[in-house]
Amino acid sequence: MTYPSLEKMIGQLFIVGFKGASVSKNHPICVDISKRNLGGVILFDRHLASEATTNNITGTSQLTQLTSALQELSSTKLLIAVDQEGGRVSRFRQEFGFPSTPSAKELGLATDTNTSTECAKQTAAMLKPCGVNLNLAPVVDLNNNPTNPIIGKIGRSFSSTSKTVCDHASTWITEHRKADILSCLKHFPGHGSSEDDSHLGFVDITKSWQKTELEPYTTLIHKGLADAIMVGHLFNSNLDPQFPATLSSMTIDKLLRDKLKFRGVVISDDMQMKAITSRYGLMEACLMALRAGVDIVIIGNNLSYDPNIFTRIHTAVSQAVDKGTLDEDTIQSAWKRVQHFKSLIK
Repeated sequence: MTYPSLEKMIGQLFIVGFKGASVSKNHPICVDISKRNLGGVILFDRHLASEATTNNITGTSQLTQLTSALQELSSTKLLIAVDQEGGRVSRFRQEFGFPSTPSAKELGLATDTNTSTECAKQTAAMLKPCGVNLNLAPVVDLNNNPTNPIIGKIGRSFSSTSKTVCDHASTWITEHRKADILSCLKHFPGHGSSEDDSHLGFVDITKSWQKTELEPYTTLIHKGLADAIMVGHLFNSNLDPQFPATLSSMTIDKLLRDKLKFRGVVISDDMQMKAITSRYGLMEACLMALRAGVDIVIIGNNLSYDPNIFTRIHTAVSQAVDKGTLDEDTIQSAWKRVQHFKSLIK
């Protein structure tokens, strides 16, 4: 197989956020796409670092123009991602004219999946004309701890029962696929039992995590419904005594790939979350994630903002390969999986 240059392959392994509802050709994200072959972008409705109440998404026509401009710059299909779960995690806000969708918790309370099917269909129909081709959903965490501040408390889990989670996630993914939009299961190996929020600091699930939290992943992988899987910043000493899942080859390669037989793309949660940056630093953590088996690293550029963040990360990865601290084979394997993932978008 013929591979592109190392620099071009590295670019494809990242999804990066940016600031603004429109872009010019000199905008840093445009330069990243055209010069550094950036593989994808992630869209936000707010910009937390600057406390701006609007950001990339303000309406259908605006967003369509933005995504079209970005897509035209890319030599391959650009991944344009968003977290549009419904409920509290909705980047497409009603005030901008978008329809609202119930939370996963509300949908999971139904006796069937009919409402979930309709909501997924509505969500996909909303995303498609705006140019979004990757929805970072559904959440398949089991609601084992209703007071969990980032999952249970804000209604992001369908249920504490694996079958219910799988049934609703299945229809969600199927309806998105019909609209030619990829989905992403999250947060492996399971965030539902945690007592802390990985946005704010280190999260140890060693005592709370249960093996049943793997069941949705096992089932959906077996059914061929796992387009991609997001690994969470979750530490479980029983799975890896040293590293959280995002940085753990024991969790990604041994558990997810070898044991659960997942062959698709592994995506990191936002690497700027405090669970990672407070302990490892962003640059080193990105290298560690790639070494551990992550195929696509997300840099939200929203919790903290640096317009030139990807220039620095791209250089760091390239230098690590040159120094021999990151294998080029690892980059090639990830690049191949990403290209196959992109080929699923028609």
